[in-house]
Amino acid sequence: MSQVLIQAGSKLLNALGRHSELIMQAYVSGHVNEQEHSKKVLDQLVQLQVLWRPEPQSPLRLKAAVRTLLEGSLQDERNRTINANIGASLASLKTLTEHYKEALHYNRFNEAHAHMSDLTEHVYQLTESLANSVRVMFSRINNEFGYVSSVDAKIRENELAQSQVSELLTQLECFRFDELSELAGSNRELRQLLVVALQQNFSRAAQELSVAQARLLELLGRFREFQGRTRLLKGFLLHVEQQADFSPGNYANLSDVPVLFNQASAMLSNASVDVNNVEHEQDLQQLVGALTDIHRRQPDTEKHQPASEIDVSEQDTISLEKEPVQQAVEAYFCQVIDSGQPCSALTYYEAQQLDFDPEVWLYQVIGGYQALTDQDKQYFALDHTGQAHAVFSGNFYINDITLGLR
Repeated sequence: MSQVLIQAGSKLLNALGRHSELIMQAYVSGHVNEQEHSKKVLDQLVQLQVLWRPEPQSPLRLKAAVRTLLEGSLQDERNRTINANIGASLASLKTLTEHYKEALHYNRFNEAHAHMSDLTEHVYQLTESLANSVRVMFSRINNEFGYVSSVDAKIRENELAQSQVSELLTQLECFRFDELSELAGSNRELRQLLVVALQQNFSRAAQELSVAQARLLELLGRFREFQGRTRLLKGFLLHVEQQADFSPGNYANLSDVPVLFNQASAMLSNASVDVNNVEHEQDLQQLVGALTDIHRRQPDTEKHQPASEIDVSEQDTISLEKEPVQQAVEAYFCQVIDSGQPCSALTYYEAQQLDFDPEVWLYQVIGGYQALTDQDKQYFALDHTGQAHAVFSGNFYINDITLGLR
């Protein structure tokens, strides 16, 4: 089987080498001019799956696989093909890994070796596809989409590239390295392929794609600025064509200059001392040295004031009286202690006919409870009564407070 594949591949490569000029002309022009080549050569290339005819009346074209090979090898800037089908590739890797582990379990080493070769090829194809997609993206960014001429076309290409970058980043989320690590188990070769190699390429691709996305946004802003200026210029040219006798007025003589023309900045900036300029250091020292310090003697009034008498009599004691609201709070706490029953703050407020504001009363009750020591707080239980806000969560409005003993 291997010998047959080798012979078929050699035949294909020989045909590509013999008819390289025909293939490159088809790659550049998009189709084959059948009148310039013999029918035998064209039929041979069709049988080798190099050329194909989409419709009976259409000309021969290159197969997609051959075109992809040339685009990748030549690094053609017109290449816009980005493979984002990472999910299917990961599913194939997991399937081949299960085949390999099963073959090892039943000691089928030749079959296991074949599965490992396929698995290695799939892993390297996936990493090469990621690297090629990133390369294609940066190639299009570095030449600022130079394969299209108009600014509108550049903006459309930029939007296409942004969608492709977003799709690639979404596909990169399919990587679950914890699952791949569990799938590889303790097999060294599987861990090298499924964890180490893939993770290195994943990190590199994700970092480069984030840089590409930032540069695409920057380019899009520049293109839109060019687009706006182009539209402004085209509009002015159209206006001049329709009104050939138009001449701009002298806007400088107007009392109210339009904002569009009033863009001149101040000729002289505000003066300020630059203390960090070494050249001005000598001048600043001279200025500071020239300053005079005037000392004015304050009048000595203490000598003319008579000595005050010292009162050695016993001073009155100062008693700190509590606010009425604090006294009412203490009386409220004492009533709860004496009765042994829980009591609402507003009920006590109405029963005692207090003249404080109800909201201030509730705040004072809460403050009185918080001012207690931790040991005293253990004897009381404070319960809040209210309702939550109807729109904004996390806001609770207190309507009343009930104080009781534990």
